[in-house]
Amino acid sequence: MTRPTISRAHLVKWLVSSPPLLFLLLFFVAPGIIMVVASFRYPGEFGGLAALYSPTPNLPSGLTAEAYRFFFSDPIYAEIFVKSFAVALATTFICLLMAYPLALLMARSPKRQRDLMVLLVIMPFASNFLIRAYAWMIILGPQSALSRLTNDFLLLFHAGPVPLLFSPVAVLVGMVYVHLPFMILPLYTNLERHDPLLLDAAQDLGASAWQRFWRVTFPLSLPGIFAGSALVFIPALGVFAIPDILGGTHDMLIGNLIKEQFLGTRDWPFGSALSILLTVAALAWAGLAAGLARRWRHYA
Repeated sequence: MTRPTISRAHLVKWLVSSPPLLFLLLFFVAPGIIMVVASFRYPGEFGGLAALYSPTPNLPSGLTAEAYRFFFSDPIYAEIFVKSFAVALATTFICLLMAYPLALLMARSPKRQRDLMVLLVIMPFASNFLIRAYAWMIILGPQSALSRLTNDFLLLFHAGPVPLLFSPVAVLVGMVYVHLPFMILPLYTNLERHDPLLLDAAQDLGASAWQRFWRVTFPLSLPGIFAGSALVFIPALGVFAIPDILGGTHDMLIGNLIKEQFLGTRDWPFGSALSILLTVAALAWAGLAAGLARRWRHYA
Protein backbone atom coordinates (compact mmCIF):
# COMPACT_ATOMS: atom_id res chain seq x y z
CA MET A 1 0.00 0.00 0.00
CA THR A 2 1.56 3.27 -1.14
CA ARG A 3 1.33 6.53 0.76
CA PRO A 4 -0.50 9.40 -0.90
CA THR A 5 2.05 11.89 -2.15
CA ILE A 6 1.59 15.65 -1.95
CA SER A 7 1.49 17.12 -5.42
CA ARG A 8 3.92 19.84 -6.33
CA ALA A 9 1.11 22.29 -7.10
CA HIS A 10 -0.46 21.66 -3.70
CA LEU A 11 2.90 22.20 -1.98
CA VAL A 12 3.51 25.47 -3.85
CA LYS A 13 0.00 26.62 -2.98
CA TRP A 14 0.59 25.83 0.70
CA LEU A 15 3.97 27.61 0.74
CA VAL A 16 2.49 30.71 -0.90
CA SER A 17 -0.64 30.92 1.26
CA SER A 18 0.94 30.07 4.63
CA PRO A 19 2.86 33.34 5.30
CA PRO A 20 -0.14 35.69 4.81
CA LEU A 21 -2.38 33.26 6.71
CA LEU A 22 0.10 33.17 9.58
CA PHE A 23 0.35 36.96 9.51
CA LEU A 24 -3.45 37.30 9.78
CA LEU A 25 -3.60 34.80 12.62
CA LEU A 26 -0.87 36.54 14.61
CA PHE A 27 -1.76 40.17 14.01
CA PHE A 28 -5.53 40.08 13.47
CA VAL A 29 -7.20 36.99 14.90
CA ALA A 30 -5.05 36.69 18.05
CA PRO A 31 -5.36 40.39 19.04
CA GLY A 32 -9.11 40.19 18.35
CA ILE A 33 -9.45 37.23 20.71
CA ILE A 34 -7.40 39.06 23.35
CA MET A 35 -9.69 42.11 23.04
CA VAL A 36 -12.83 39.97 23.37
CA VAL A 37 -11.51 38.29 26.51
CA ALA A 38 -10.33 41.63 27.95
CA SER A 39 -13.78 43.15 27.45
CA PHE A 40 -15.20 40.54 29.87
CA ARG A 41 -12.58 41.17 32.55
CA TYR A 42 -12.70 43.45 35.58
CA PRO A 43 -10.54 46.60 35.57
CA GLY A 44 -7.46 46.44 37.73
CA GLU A 45 -7.15 48.40 40.95
CA PHE A 46 -4.55 50.73 39.41
CA GLY A 47 -5.64 50.35 35.81
CA GLY A 48 -5.25 47.58 33.30
CA LEU A 49 -6.92 44.24 33.94
CA ALA A 50 -7.70 42.49 37.20
CA ALA A 51 -6.52 38.92 37.69
CA LEU A 52 -8.77 36.14 36.50
CA TYR A 53 -8.44 34.56 39.93
CA SER A 54 -7.69 36.51 43.09
CA PRO A 55 -7.17 34.89 46.49
CA THR A 56 -8.32 38.13 48.13
CA PRO A 57 -12.13 38.16 48.36
CA ASN A 58 -12.33 41.96 48.34
CA LEU A 59 -10.81 42.24 44.87
CA PRO A 60 -13.00 41.42 41.85
CA SER A 61 -11.86 38.59 39.65
CA GLY A 62 -13.16 36.30 36.94
CA LEU A 63 -15.30 37.29 33.96
CA THR A 64 -18.12 39.81 33.79
CA ALA A 65 -20.25 41.70 31.25
CA GLU A 66 -20.12 44.90 33.31
CA ALA A 67 -18.39 46.86 30.53
CA TYR A 68 -21.19 46.13 28.07
CA ARG A 69 -23.87 46.84 30.68
CA PHE A 70 -22.22 50.19 31.43
CA PHE A 71 -22.18 51.06 27.72
CA PHE A 72 -25.87 50.33 27.16
CA SER A 73 -26.93 52.02 30.41
CA ASP A 74 -25.73 55.49 29.36
CA PRO A 75 -27.12 57.04 26.14
CA ILE A 76 -24.14 59.36 25.75
CA TYR A 77 -22.06 56.52 24.33
CA ALA A 78 -24.72 55.76 21.71
CA GLU A 79 -24.67 59.47 20.79
CA ILE A 80 -20.90 59.34 20.32
CA PHE A 81 -21.32 56.27 18.09
CA VAL A 82 -23.96 58.03 15.99
CA LYS A 83 -21.83 61.16 15.75
CA SER A 84 -18.82 59.10 14.66
CA PHE A 85 -20.88 57.37 11.95
CA ALA A 86 -22.21 60.75 10.77
CA VAL A 87 -18.69 62.23 10.51
CA ALA A 88 -17.41 59.13 8.68
CA LEU A 89 -20.36 59.23 6.26
CA ALA A 90 -19.89 62.95 5.62
CA THR A 91 -16.17 62.42 5.04
CA THR A 92 -16.86 59.58 2.60
CA PHE A 93 -19.50 61.56 0.70
CA ILE A 94 -17.36 64.70 0.38
CA CYS A 95 -14.34 62.64 -0.68
CA LEU A 96 -16.47 60.96 -3.36
CA LEU A 97 -17.75 64.29 -4.69
CA MET A 98 -14.22 65.68 -4.86
CA ALA A 99 -12.46 62.53 -6.07
CA TYR A 100 -14.77 61.42 -8.89
CA PRO A 101 -14.19 64.40 -11.25
CA LEU A 102 -10.45 64.33 -10.58
CA ALA A 103 -10.20 60.57 -11.13
CA LEU A 104 -12.21 60.89 -14.34
CA LEU A 105 -9.91 63.67 -15.54
CA MET A 106 -6.85 61.58 -14.70
CA ALA A 107 -8.22 58.52 -16.53
CA ARG A 108 -8.95 60.51 -19.69
CA SER A 109 -5.69 62.49 -19.76
CA PRO A 110 -2.62 61.61 -21.86
CA LYS A 111 -0.25 59.16 -20.22
CA ARG A 112 2.43 61.71 -19.30
CA GLN A 113 -0.06 64.03 -17.59
CA ARG A 114 -1.78 61.03 -16.01
CA ASP A 115 1.45 59.84 -14.38
CA LEU A 116 2.15 63.34 -13.07
CA MET A 117 -1.31 63.62 -11.51
CA VAL A 118 -0.96 60.20 -9.87
CA LEU A 119 2.36 61.34 -8.42
CA LEU A 120 0.75 64.50 -7.04
CA VAL A 121 -2.03 62.44 -5.44
CA ILE A 122 0.36 60.10 -3.62
CA MET A 123 2.91 62.80 -2.75
CA PRO A 124 1.30 63.67 0.64
CA PHE A 125 2.13 60.13 1.81
CA ALA A 126 5.82 61.12 1.70
CA SER A 127 5.32 63.32 4.79
CA ASN A 128 4.27 62.30 8.26
CA PHE A 129 0.54 62.14 9.00
CA LEU A 130 0.81 64.25 12.18
CA ILE A 131 2.84 66.94 10.43
CA ARG A 132 0.10 67.32 7.82
CA ALA A 133 -2.54 67.48 10.55
CA TYR A 134 -0.61 70.13 12.50
CA ALA A 135 -0.20 72.13 9.29
CA TRP A 136 -3.98 72.59 9.25
CA MET A 137 -3.73 74.16 12.72
CA ILE A 138 -1.71 76.94 11.11
CA ILE A 139 -4.03 77.23 8.10
CA LEU A 140 -7.19 77.36 10.25
CA GLY A 141 -5.72 79.28 13.17
CA PRO A 142 -7.31 82.56 14.36
CA GLN A 143 -4.45 84.63 12.91
CA SER A 144 -4.33 82.86 9.55
CA ALA A 145 -5.22 84.56 6.28
CA LEU A 146 -8.05 82.08 5.68
CA SER A 147 -9.60 82.77 9.08
CA ARG A 148 -9.37 86.55 8.65
CA LEU A 149 -10.79 86.41 5.14
CA THR A 150 -13.70 84.23 6.27
CA ASN A 151 -14.59 86.46 9.21
CA ASP A 152 -14.26 89.64 7.12
CA PHE A 153 -16.69 88.12 4.63
CA LEU A 154 -19.12 87.23 7.43
CA LEU A 155 -18.97 90.80 8.74
CA LEU A 156 -20.45 91.98 5.45
CA PHE A 157 -23.63 90.10 6.44
CA HIS A 158 -23.41 91.33 10.06
CA ALA A 159 -22.48 87.86 11.28
CA GLY A 160 -20.14 87.44 14.20
CA PRO A 161 -16.65 85.99 13.84
CA VAL A 162 -16.50 82.21 13.93
CA PRO A 163 -13.48 80.12 14.93
CA LEU A 164 -12.34 77.76 12.20
CA LEU A 165 -9.93 75.87 14.41
CA PHE A 166 -11.22 73.56 17.18
CA SER A 167 -14.58 73.17 15.50
CA PRO A 168 -16.53 70.44 13.67
CA VAL A 169 -15.63 72.14 10.38
CA ALA A 170 -11.92 71.79 11.14
CA VAL A 171 -12.38 68.10 11.96
CA LEU A 172 -14.25 67.49 8.71
CA VAL A 173 -11.66 69.40 6.67
CA GLY A 174 -8.84 67.39 8.22
CA MET A 175 -10.65 64.09 7.70
CA VAL A 176 -11.34 64.84 4.03
CA TYR A 177 -7.78 66.00 3.43
CA VAL A 178 -6.24 62.88 4.94
CA HIS A 179 -8.59 60.33 3.34
CA LEU A 180 -9.08 61.89 -0.11
CA PRO A 181 -6.23 59.95 -1.82
CA PHE A 182 -7.80 56.67 -0.67
CA MET A 183 -10.89 57.58 -2.71
CA ILE A 184 -9.06 58.92 -5.75
CA LEU A 185 -6.77 55.95 -6.39
CA PRO A 186 -9.42 53.15 -6.53
CA LEU A 187 -11.65 55.33 -8.70
CA TYR A 188 -8.79 56.16 -11.06
CA THR A 189 -7.78 52.49 -11.30
CA ASN A 190 -11.36 51.56 -12.21
CA LEU A 191 -12.02 54.42 -14.65
CA GLU A 192 -8.73 53.86 -16.47
CA ARG A 193 -9.85 50.36 -17.51
CA HIS A 194 -13.09 51.52 -19.17
CA ASP A 195 -13.31 50.82 -22.88
CA PRO A 196 -13.78 54.17 -24.72
CA LEU A 197 -15.55 52.33 -27.52
CA LEU A 198 -18.56 51.94 -25.23
CA LEU A 199 -18.94 55.72 -25.02
CA ASP A 200 -18.51 56.01 -28.78
CA ALA A 201 -21.24 53.42 -29.31
CA ALA A 202 -23.57 55.24 -26.91
CA GLN A 203 -22.91 58.51 -28.74
CA ASP A 204 -23.66 56.87 -32.10
CA LEU A 205 -26.98 55.73 -30.64
CA GLY A 206 -27.88 59.32 -29.82
CA ALA A 207 -27.03 59.45 -26.09
CA SER A 208 -26.15 62.85 -24.69
CA ALA A 209 -23.06 63.49 -22.57
CA TRP A 210 -25.08 63.12 -19.35
CA GLN A 211 -26.74 59.92 -20.57
CA ARG A 212 -23.36 58.48 -21.56
CA PHE A 213 -22.05 59.19 -18.08
CA TRP A 214 -25.10 57.95 -16.17
CA ARG A 215 -25.79 54.86 -18.33
CA VAL A 216 -22.22 53.79 -19.13
CA THR A 217 -19.47 55.39 -17.04
CA PHE A 218 -21.18 55.51 -13.66
CA PRO A 219 -22.42 51.86 -13.56
CA LEU A 220 -19.00 50.61 -14.65
CA SER A 221 -17.32 52.70 -11.94
CA LEU A 222 -19.42 51.28 -9.08
CA PRO A 223 -16.72 48.78 -7.99
CA GLY A 224 -14.26 51.67 -7.67
CA ILE A 225 -16.82 53.75 -5.76
CA PHE A 226 -17.51 50.95 -3.28
CA ALA A 227 -13.81 50.16 -2.85
CA GLY A 228 -12.92 53.81 -2.27
CA SER A 229 -15.85 54.30 0.10
CA ALA A 230 -14.73 51.33 2.19
CA LEU A 231 -11.13 52.59 2.28
CA VAL A 232 -12.35 55.99 3.50
CA PHE A 233 -15.29 55.12 5.75
CA ILE A 234 -13.68 52.42 7.91
CA PRO A 235 -10.50 54.39 8.84
CA ALA A 236 -12.53 57.59 9.31
CA LEU A 237 -14.83 55.79 11.73
CA GLY A 238 -12.07 55.01 14.21
CA VAL A 239 -9.62 57.88 13.73
CA PHE A 240 -8.70 59.83 16.85
CA ALA A 241 -5.66 61.98 16.00
CA ILE A 242 -7.49 64.49 13.79
CA PRO A 243 -10.34 65.19 16.27
CA ASP A 244 -7.71 65.54 19.02
CA ILE A 245 -5.60 68.02 17.04
CA LEU A 246 -8.22 70.01 15.12
CA GLY A 247 -11.39 69.49 17.16
CA GLY A 248 -10.23 70.11 20.69
CA THR A 249 -12.13 68.76 23.67
CA HIS A 250 -15.61 69.39 22.27
CA ASP A 251 -15.44 66.99 19.32
CA MET A 252 -15.03 63.55 20.86
CA LEU A 253 -15.58 60.63 18.51
CA ILE A 254 -15.53 56.94 19.27
CA GLY A 255 -11.81 56.71 18.45
CA ASN A 256 -11.03 59.42 21.01
CA LEU A 257 -13.19 57.66 23.60
CA ILE A 258 -11.37 54.35 23.08
CA LYS A 259 -7.98 56.05 23.30
CA GLU A 260 -9.03 57.80 26.52
CA GLN A 261 -10.10 54.51 28.10
CA PHE A 262 -6.75 52.88 27.40
CA LEU A 263 -4.36 55.79 28.00
CA GLY A 264 -6.33 58.17 30.25
CA THR A 265 -8.67 56.44 32.67
CA ARG A 266 -6.93 53.06 32.08
CA ASP A 267 -10.23 51.19 32.03
CA TRP A 268 -9.06 48.48 29.65
CA PRO A 269 -12.21 46.31 29.81
CA PHE A 270 -14.45 49.21 28.81
CA GLY A 271 -12.01 50.28 26.08
CA SER A 272 -11.94 46.71 24.79
CA ALA A 273 -15.74 46.54 24.81
CA LEU A 274 -15.92 49.81 22.85
CA SER A 275 -13.42 48.42 20.32
CA ILE A 276 -15.42 45.21 19.88
CA LEU A 277 -18.67 47.14 19.45
CA LEU A 278 -17.00 49.44 16.91
CA THR A 279 -15.68 46.44 14.96
CA VAL A 280 -19.10 44.77 14.95
CA ALA A 281 -20.78 48.01 13.83
CA ALA A 282 -18.23 48.52 11.03
CA LEU A 283 -18.60 44.92 9.82
CA ALA A 284 -22.40 45.22 9.90
CA TRP A 285 -22.22 48.45 7.92
CA ALA A 286 -19.82 46.89 5.42
CA GLY A 287 -22.15 43.90 5.00
CA LEU A 288 -25.11 46.21 4.43
CA ALA A 289 -23.16 48.23 1.87
CA ALA A 290 -22.08 45.03 0.08
CA GLY A 291 -25.70 43.85 -0.06
CA LEU A 292 -26.87 47.18 -1.45
CA ALA A 293 -24.06 47.09 -4.00
CA ARG A 294 -25.12 43.63 -5.22
CA ARG A 295 -28.74 44.75 -5.46
CA TRP A 296 -27.73 47.91 -7.35
CA ARG A 297 -25.76 45.86 -9.87
CA HIS A 298 -28.69 43.46 -10.21
CA TYR A 299 -31.16 46.22 -11.12
CA ALA A 300 -28.70 48.35 -13.09
